Parts: sequence; C-alpha cells; structure tokens
Amino acid sequence: MKEKVYEFLRTIPKGKVVTYGQIAEYLGDKHLARVVGNILHHNPDEYQYPCYKVVDGKGNLSRNFAFGGIERQKERLEEEGIVVNHYKVDLDKYRY
Repeated sequence: MKEKVYEFLRTIPKGKVVTYGQIAEYLGDKHLARVVGNILHHNPDEYQYPCYKVVDGKGNLSRNFAFGGIERQKERLEEEGIVVNHYKVDLDKYRY
C-alpha cells in the first residue's frame, strides 16, 4: 500500500493538490484516509514523493507536515504558484 501512495504522489501535476481522501479512493477504500496520513508522515524523500501537495478534505494544510511543519508546507505550495490563505488552499481551483 505504501508504494501505491508514493506512486500516486508522483502523478500530481505542478500547481495542484490532492486530499488524503482522494489518495484513499485511489487505493480502493475512502476510509483509508488516516492510513494515508500515517504513510505520508513517514515519507522517506519529500522531493521524490511530494507529500506537501496533500491537504485535508477542506483544503487545510497539515500542522504536522513531516518536513518542517505547516510553514514549510505553505512555502513549498506557494513555490508552485498555489495561493495559500490562512493555511488553506482553494480546492475548487487547485485540486487535481
């Protein structure tokens, strides 16, 4: 399952985000969103597997982003041109 999550991360285009639920659905079970979060928290390489592009179902960034916290996630998203307001992204505009 872990490999499938990391594989999915590599398909997200520049300037787009996905939700934990979207990845869970890709795995075949929308109830696996927490499992996805746990897998992402143990991501071995933030550049090869861009977990900063994953937000919750409301577009909120992760307070526990594994590679430097919420400020670092915000920074990485903004580097791709994604507008972050109050640590939240507009899913209607940026969802993959």
